[in-house]
Amino acid sequence: MELWQILIILMVLAVIIGNLMLLKHSAKIGFKVPKKETSNEQKKN
Repeated sequence: MELWQILIILMVLAVIIGNLMLLKHSAKIGFKVPKKETSNEQKKN
């Protein structure tokens, strides 16, 4: 194998591993749901 082929394989593996790590990290973060306005606040608007 030539050097450029090895570099391409390493770059692809780095992107895949990076995406998996990002997915694992984002699964731990809780997404906050915005609170809905109460009926009193809706009447004021």
